[in-house]
Amino acid sequence: MWNEPYLETCCRAALHRLALSGAHGRPDGLKDGPCLARLASMGLAQLTLSRYFISGQGQARHASEILRCPQTIKNINA
Repeated sequence: MWNEPYLETCCRAALHRLALSGAHGRPDGLKDGPCLARLASMGLAQLTLSRYFISGQGQARHASEILRCPQTIKNINA
């Protein structure tokens, strides 16, 4: 059963860009700012010194929903 909040397409794209940004993070104030703020409110990202960084929970969600890694999906469904 799916028990995670739905991510809009724009928020999934923002999560992917956040994952790609790595240790540099994404600056606050970009066009995807509302999505990054939503991701932070869901615990998938964190805002530190006006930059967003992906959280551990965000990395897991990115792997399962965007990359669709079979091992991650198997662990979530267990």
